[in-house]
Amino acid sequence: MTENTSGRSGTVLAEDPAGTVMVMVTVEDLHRSYGSGAATVHALRGVSFEIPRGALVALKGRSGSGKTTLLNLVGGLDTPDSGRITVDGTELVGLGEKGLLELRRDRVGFIFQSFGLIPILTAAENVGVPLRLCRADPAERDERVALLLSLVGLADHAEQRPGELSGGQQQRVAIARALANRPALLIADEPTGQLDAETGLAVMELLRAVVRSENVTALVATHDPQLLGLADRVLELSDGHIVEHG
Repeated sequence: MTENTSGRSGTVLAEDPAGTVMVMVTVEDLHRSYGSGAATVHALRGVSFEIPRGALVALKGRSGSGKTTLLNLVGGLDTPDSGRITVDGTELVGLGEKGLLELRRDRVGFIFQSFGLIPILTAAENVGVPLRLCRADPAERDERVALLLSLVGLADHAEQRPGELSGGQQQRVAIARALANRPALLIADEPTGQLDAETGLAVMELLRAVVRSENVTALVATHDPQLLGLADRVLELSDGHIVEHG
């Protein structure tokens, strides 16, 4: 696949030596249904697309269109009924729970609408949780945590707990935590859904900056038209189908 290597946001997409844009995510003819008989819900009906490395891609669609289902499949949190998913060169279908666990731990970072921070831990301790789980060297862990808090503009709030931070600040901590293990792919499900418009825009601009500075690819579900304008590409889901590539 070849294309312009400069996204709308100024992101430079990764290329191989031949000048071809490298692909981070490939989804082919993906199907996922829930329930059975007359109660069957067809969440995804033959979805296919590619995401180049280094891109910020927005996924839009009304409630119930299949956005969260698609994010869960790409992130290895769910398995499709049929179709193929490849993330960072690894095919997910048939990978097994151990392989999916390693993929989520080492190569995929998740950001959710609800923040998901641990209330009794400070901002720095929350960001450091993934590094503790993989038993990173304490000195390297502390250095990485400090770097990430600085990256998201919270260096002066490292010792504050979630209850002492605003919603926007909590989401910034969640972004820093998602980046702790240097993931290749960042998946965000309505990350600005609990924030006011101004704070949400600031968080989305931060995600765009993180894509550049951390050399990460991002797939972000959002319904806010203002935020969609910050993406390199927009995918729209409607009734389980991709209906638009922007």
